[in-house]
Amino acid sequence: MSIDTVLPRAASASAPLDLAGMGILRLAGVCQRDGNAVPNPASAARLRRVVGMTRTGIAYAAIACAGLFSEGVFAQVDPYAALTAEALANNPEIRAARAEREAARQRVYAAGALDDPMVETGVVNMPATSRSLTQEDMTMKMIGLSQRLPFPGKRDLRRELAARDADASAQGYRETVNRVLRELRIAVTEVQATADAERIALASRDTLQRLLRVAEARYAVGQGSQADVLRAQTQVTKMSDELARLARERANAQNELSRLLARHDAPAPALDLPAPAEDLRLDPPRLLEEALRQRPQLLALRAMADKGARGIDLARKDGWPDFDLRLSYGQRSPAPDGMRRENVVSFTVAFNLPVWRGSKTEPRIAEAHASRDQAVAMLDAQQQELGMRLHHQVLAAEQELASLRRYEREILPQARLTVDAAASAYRVGRVDFLTLLDNQMAVLNYETARVRALASHRKALAEIDFLTGRLARAAQDGPELSSGARP
Repeated sequence: MSIDTVLPRAASASAPLDLAGMGILRLAGVCQRDGNAVPNPASAARLRRVVGMTRTGIAYAAIACAGLFSEGVFAQVDPYAALTAEALANNPEIRAARAEREAARQRVYAAGALDDPMVETGVVNMPATSRSLTQEDMTMKMIGLSQRLPFPGKRDLRRELAARDADASAQGYRETVNRVLRELRIAVTEVQATADAERIALASRDTLQRLLRVAEARYAVGQGSQADVLRAQTQVTKMSDELARLARERANAQNELSRLLARHDAPAPALDLPAPAEDLRLDPPRLLEEALRQRPQLLALRAMADKGARGIDLARKDGWPDFDLRLSYGQRSPAPDGMRRENVVSFTVAFNLPVWRGSKTEPRIAEAHASRDQAVAMLDAQQQELGMRLHHQVLAAEQELASLRRYEREILPQARLTVDAAASAYRVGRVDFLTLLDNQMAVLNYETARVRALASHRKALAEIDFLTGRLARAAQDGPELSSGARP
């Protein structure tokens, strides 16, 4: 038996089912393999691991040669890196959040700015009857400049409020990235899971079709019943329907992936995701600490709570007056007898009297207190929910991984041995065709359950990365504008 014969079969996800089907036909004594050797499932599994290791090694080497290792050492390669970069560049939700972040940053610069100065010009104290500029001594042509100055501290507080808004918008952008990349990973997982399930179902249908031919051949020579043929035909038809359903689910998952990448002309490429880690260790307290430290949603709520505290200070400051400074210059015309008149300069300071504090300032202070309390309560609620969701996803990831290992190491090998034993017994008439068919369908169900366990495990890990805010690291944020100064 040559390696060229084994390699294509071992590299296929449907190889175990196909091998089991060949064992059924050989043990049933109905058809031959024309002298071709069939490797056993254990050898095929070992060969698949070798092939997988080889592919992984090639991928690492290619990435190293391309200079994509971020720190110049062998690091864990992110299989989602290319799709992440594409989503950051093209996803409309991310682009909208990025624009909102930039708009909030620009508002910081305007929040602490002074009002524009006012320029006034005209004629002062002109007689109403003669409209003469020379008759009265106080008639003059005047030009003035005025500027409103807020009470000291108000501008800084307004700038700090806008800066807190900008920080919240920046964290909102990072949370959008966090959420979209979570959805991206789930969509990639769904695409691969449905593709794997489709390959398994296709191989199972091929095996069932061969079983159908077995039943038909035995029925033709009087060794089987028509009921066996009908049962096999029913299973083949059901498998064709299952293939149609899986094809529809794979198309839906592919469309969702294309939507997240904003691809309208070409489907997103499928990824070859690595196998789960053998020594997966998830520490819920450490994950919760990490989430409380870096989850963008929580950081945004903290920024809003801080904004509420600054809003209280500003509302109290609004009870103090603002000042209007006015400087004017008046030019007086000479008297009718030619006597020269001196020009005049005026400087005045005006300020508002906060006499309506009870109906204007106090409600603003109460509003600011309520806004701060709302942000603090939302932050507390999100922290408690985060701990619960993290605990749930950690349990799900560990349980699905344990289930995956049981399918790979215990259930599937035992099920395939059961199929072989049933085929041997069927050949000598010790079991009926229905038992053989049920055992083969059990292998299909276990293979499908293994694929689903793997997909659920990957989805749980994506949820954990989302809840802890790890996916938000892909967002390139600028410096926080807490001081309001331009970078």
